[in-house]
Amino acid sequence: MKDLKYLSALSIPLSAVIGISLGGYWCFLTPVYAFVIIPILEILLPVDPVNDDHHTKGKKAADKLFDWMLYANLPLVYGLLIYFLWAVSTFGYSLSELTGLVLSLGIVLGTNGINVGHELGHRQQTGERFLGKLLLLPSLYMHFYIEHNFGHHVHAATAEDPATARYNQSVYSFWFTSVCRQYINAWKIQSKLLRQKDLGFFSLQNDMFWYQLIQAGYLLTVYLIFGSTGLLFAFASAVVGFLLLETVNYIEHYGLLRSRKASGRYERVREIHSWNSNHVLGRIILYELTRHSDHHYISSKKYQLLDCHEDSPQMPFGYPTSMVLSFIPPLWFRLMNPRIPEAMKPSYGKA
Repeated sequence: MKDLKYLSALSIPLSAVIGISLGGYWCFLTPVYAFVIIPILEILLPVDPVNDDHHTKGKKAADKLFDWMLYANLPLVYGLLIYFLWAVSTFGYSLSELTGLVLSLGIVLGTNGINVGHELGHRQQTGERFLGKLLLLPSLYMHFYIEHNFGHHVHAATAEDPATARYNQSVYSFWFTSVCRQYINAWKIQSKLLRQKDLGFFSLQNDMFWYQLIQAGYLLTVYLIFGSTGLLFAFASAVVGFLLLETVNYIEHYGLLRSRKASGRYERVREIHSWNSNHVLGRIILYELTRHSDHHYISSKKYQLLDCHEDSPQMPFGYPTSMVLSFIPPLWFRLMNPRIPEAMKPSYGKA
């Protein structure tokens, strides 16, 4: 029964349903839950650095329950998306209520959409990767699959990686550089993959081209069914969703840099090149994303099998709390800069 703890991740879409159902100030329930209530609970609840033994991992690896808890997010995300679009295009919400609902749906798209899509995007089964891409669609971030898997996991913790925040770079600066550079990198990676197969840009295997068509078709469908209000709402929620992802990217690798070997190549990605957090609530709500050090060390590991490494840099707070702190750059720098190994700081300089 304790493995069902990951169903706690569904508390975020549940808070969104409550918010839109009650209206008024309740429309802000999800952002308050995600960025006030959860951080407070993270501080109060214990940290759990314990790793499962080999026998337990074997059982968890074979248990499909962990996969089905991920799959459940697909109908939930799309069901909630349709419900929100129908509601905002049918009822007369105030600007304040619409703001709360955009934030609420955007948070769902980021946590239960992109985050789960990221996990499924690392799977070996084509069907699971397809589900992962479907979860990226409402945030208009399907290119993330290519850039993350073929770019970020190769260049993480280097200056070449747009998803690695530089030392003293604010989250607001990072939003701009990461969003733009990741999109451009995705096209470059796609072109390289096509050249390796002796295929041209207009090949049917140009996934980036298909992603643009699918996302444009999604927005057109929203407009035809829910009108201009629904279209603006869907677009705004998508922006909130992918900025939430980029905030997570920001805290995951902030200020960490791999050293170069004598050959000029970077050292292999190790446990020290990602920020780890063992705060219990953040771990289960984000499907162990907070054990990010092990994810990069062995990216093929499923979320329920990720370990804590003693030499991984530890965040003083959980990921949800750290995201809130990153929104106040002076506080973030004061908290995190002293924790960055001295050898990594000079390479970045100051943003």
